[in-house]
Amino acid sequence: MVQVYSFRQIGEASPYMNALVISHIVEGQIETFESFPEFDIIAFDWYDINHKGVKAPQIIIYLDEENLFFFCEDNRARQNVREILRIETDKRELDNQLLLYRFFVRLLKDDMRHLDNTETEITDAENEMLVNSDEHYLDRIIDFRHELLDLKRYYEQLSSIFDELSANDNGRLTKMSVQRFEILSNRVERFRNVTLNLQEYVAQMREAYQAQIDIQQNELMKLFTIVTVIFLPLTLLVGWYGMNFNMPELGWKYGYPAVIVLSIIIVLLLILYFKKKKWF
Repeated sequence: MVQVYSFRQIGEASPYMNALVISHIVEGQIETFESFPEFDIIAFDWYDINHKGVKAPQIIIYLDEENLFFFCEDNRARQNVREILRIETDKRELDNQLLLYRFFVRLLKDDMRHLDNTETEITDAENEMLVNSDEHYLDRIIDFRHELLDLKRYYEQLSSIFDELSANDNGRLTKMSVQRFEILSNRVERFRNVTLNLQEYVAQMREAYQAQIDIQQNELMKLFTIVTVIFLPLTLLVGWYGMNFNMPELGWKYGYPAVIVLSIIIVLLLILYFKKKKWF
């Protein structure tokens, strides 16, 4: 029997399941994978690639010789599970082990496309940063980091589940089912490796962004330094003529214009010198 329940409907499955399993589910004591002589229990937080940033609902799967039960934390997960099972059983009958395998295949069907799209978004964001970095760029980096962290945790859960199913410690799975879950394990491991590579890519983007900010700050400090150096001689002149001494040039008719011309010449010479040195 194959059924999909919400967490509130766990009691409806009690006639077909061990009472210990019911109490474990109710008390939230289910680990990623638990193997018993007569049944297996699988639990994972489903990452919905179509609803990024939404809390990942938990899905718990119970598998024994006759039954395959799905317990979903929210309606979105429940509807998705029901839709997958409907598609897989619409035109053919599947035994529980094959149906469980097909469920995970369908669940992961679009994940590589999602990872490719995420990589494209990250690359486009990096190109935008190189052209024109703005204050929202750092927020985008943080969003990418959170999404990739959630994906990494998701794939790590599934990888652990498929490894345990492939180990088949209680001998409940057929040889063919073990081979199928080994294939899934390899597939999820590839997804996880892609996610790790994207995390490294985003970390490099963060470093590049910080380096660009540092360069902009250095350019600003360089400008302030040049302006300070240019006007330093003029400050000296101001301080000099501000002293209360007898200066003959003060009585000269052209003394004031001469000081103005001298100040302009000093500024121009310093600007030409800085340009020759390519300081700006």
